[in-house]
Amino acid sequence: MSEDAPGRILIDLFSTLDGVAQGPGGVGEDTSGGFRFSGWQAGYPSPGMGAEVDAGMRGLDALLLGRRTYDIFASYWPQHTDGEEGHIGRLFDAVPKYVASRNPDLALDWQGSSRVGDDLAAEIARLRATHREVHVIGSIDFVHTLLAEGLFDQLNLWVYPLLLGTGKKVFDDAALPSVLRLLEPPVVDDAGVMLLRYGRTDRTPEVGTFGA
Repeated sequence: MSEDAPGRILIDLFSTLDGVAQGPGGVGEDTSGGFRFSGWQAGYPSPGMGAEVDAGMRGLDALLLGRRTYDIFASYWPQHTDGEEGHIGRLFDAVPKYVASRNPDLALDWQGSSRVGDDLAAEIARLRATHREVHVIGSIDFVHTLLAEGLFDQLNLWVYPLLLGTGKKVFDDAALPSVLRLLEPPVVDDAGVMLLRYGRTDRTPEVGTFGA
């Protein structure tokens, strides 16, 4: 990548209407903290979002993942490079995969995998200089770090019309106060699942008083 056209860090998350992003894909994916609804996304089929997910992956040329999500992906996608999900499996298997961890002895057996996390800001800058689109998928604990430090360029939220009331939220209290920019109109399918694409800006929220 040239300095005139830096790459982007894109966060892709499935969220409930009350902001829960924990364990969407399977009943055993993430039950930490006694979470009872792991697998909530799989339990609410969305007829229109599959095509949007596929379209969003077309520019992906690297993955940046938290350790838990990396382990889930590494145990699943290399064995699913054929059939209905084969195009995603082949893509994930082929691209470089960066895993956020401070453990220097971390074993990463999936081909093309390497560790980041010693100096995240510098490493994110290097990824932007190396790749067009680095996607952070799931990895909610790691996403909290990126949101707190402003180390992302685009946030893609698939919002499901579900209320869980408990679980890890997209935004925690450490999120950097920011004004995001809606990049294009929302996409909504027949099940009421909505895709929102936001770009990060350098603006911070302002305050005022109505009628003052």
